[in-house]
Amino acid sequence: MNKMVLLEDLGFRDYKETWDYQESLFRQVLDVKIRNRREGASDPTPNYFLFVEHPHVYTLGKSGDKSNLLVGEAVLREKGASFYHINRGGDITYHGPGQIVGYPILDLENFFTDIHKYLRLLEEMVILALADYGLKAERSPGETGVWLEVGTPRARKICALGVRASRWVTMHGFALNVNTDLGYFDLMIPCGIRDKAVTSLSAELGRHIPTAEVRERLLVHFQSLFGAEVTS
Repeated sequence: MNKMVLLEDLGFRDYKETWDYQESLFRQVLDVKIRNRREGASDPTPNYFLFVEHPHVYTLGKSGDKSNLLVGEAVLREKGASFYHINRGGDITYHGPGQIVGYPILDLENFFTDIHKYLRLLEEMVILALADYGLKAERSPGETGVWLEVGTPRARKICALGVRASRWVTMHGFALNVNTDLGYFDLMIPCGIRDKAVTSLSAELGRHIPTAEVRERLLVHFQSLFGAEVTS
């Protein structure tokens, strides 16, 4: 089993360009697995972890409801935003400047074969990183992602998750609001959940937070939780 994970920081990059790149890496990992099974080989499968920041974009999961996007194309153009219907799980979400988006492209057979555990560990990675900033984040029963003040009228989401997996290979991932303009969430019903708000790390702490610093904390906890070794 290969627990090495190659880190790539893609910087500020268009959503579709990044999605295509994800797909190419995803296919690369799958091709190794298919070849191994066909030829009886045991070549190690690679693992990747992509960090990226996107221009304003709304994405809808494969089983999502487009009516959760509350505006039409004209308003999206006015806001400088784009829209994509994509092949991950989950409903609608927003990506934009000031947000940390992470796409782990992992062969889970290198770690464990349990999608539920995978999602819970991604959530735990974020929960532990937020604890480093003094925030008590947690899960909300039946709602994927990371939240603050669950079970109260002030419940609010700070990180969204949505993944795709095939033959235990993952793609897509998580979006953590760090210095995000939360006004863009007003144009949709986030993740199709009507009765809860959205927040960011900077909104909670009342100051700008360096995203590079947050990424470092996420990687520390990712390596610990997954038993992985991240290299660049």
